[in-house]
Amino acid sequence: MPEIFIAFSYKDVLFLLQGALVTVALCAMAFSCGLVVALAIGLMRTARRLRPLQWVAGAYVEVFRGTPLLMQIFIAYFGLSILGLNLPRFVAVSVPLILFTGAFMGEIVRAGIEAIPRGQWEAGWSLGMTYGQLMRYVVAPTAVRIMIPPSVGFLVQLVKGTSLAYVVGYVELTRAGYIISQSTYATMLVFTLVGAIYFGINYPLSLASQRLEVRLKRHA
Repeated sequence: MPEIFIAFSYKDVLFLLQGALVTVALCAMAFSCGLVVALAIGLMRTARRLRPLQWVAGAYVEVFRGTPLLMQIFIAYFGLSILGLNLPRFVAVSVPLILFTGAFMGEIVRAGIEAIPRGQWEAGWSLGMTYGQLMRYVVAPTAVRIMIPPSVGFLVQLVKGTSLAYVVGYVELTRAGYIISQSTYATMLVFTLVGAIYFGINYPLSLASQRLEVRLKRHA
């Protein structure tokens, strides 16, 4: 009998859905915490008067954007254990995801800030605004509008990136699919469902990103 017709228990479906919830939670945690890192990196990257901060932030971005996320997870879980630091699976997965997100989102923040015309900065300074007031009332309203579409686009990539957690045995959607396929031998059926669930998560995000881009162009 073809494996696609093998009986598939509702418990297996529930297990996949639980894995999907873990994937969504992991992605939400990485994105929200990574956004905090990204704001700091973006501000450091645009601190023209503080060159050392620019260099540090630039080095951070190049390292975490220039190396595979899979390698970063391997180092966090297996590499640090060689040094006697045994991180829990959740920590070994979440920390690289946060730092990876911070690097990519940091560049989005930097691009949003640098997209503000120099004349607006100078106008704010001439009015006696502090740096904090300038960022809040002049830079932020425009920069946030610019940053939203690419941020949503990166979020789609992050959802798929969480699948790399399977390499350390962390049970998210991909790992859940692997476990079920090993017990049912219905590999094609299982990973078709896994792909469908990923699509169900990512497609609304992709649509949101496209609509935000269109709306941004209309208000440009």
